[in-house]
Amino acid sequence: MRYNAEMHLRQKFAHAHVSKELRAKLSIKKKSIQVSAGDTVKIMAGGNAGKSGKVNRVDLKKSKLFIEGVSRKTSKGKETMLPISISNTYITDLNLNDKLRKAKLGIA
Repeated sequence: MRYNAEMHLRQKFAHAHVSKELRAKLSIKKKSIQVSAGDTVKIMAGGNAGKSGKVNRVDLKKSKLFIEGVSRKTSKGKETMLPISISNTYITDLNLNDKLRKAKLGIA
């Protein structure tokens, strides 16, 4: 079902845990929220574990994040961002430019 889901349903799969410090700071009751471009995340698993950076793009089709600073060189010498699974990250800082997102989280 996950791989045949429609795009508006795949947004529900694009959730990541929120760090305890951020939840306490913003008094967020939810343990995980949807990741969006501009959020700062920390990678918890894989070869890039421990690195953190700002989310550049979210790929809902493949459930992957593209994070600034997490890249590799191609055979032609060009830098390309590595896709990171959403489930292997947690959110350390939120992009609160969107009024609807603030309202959904209950932040004034």
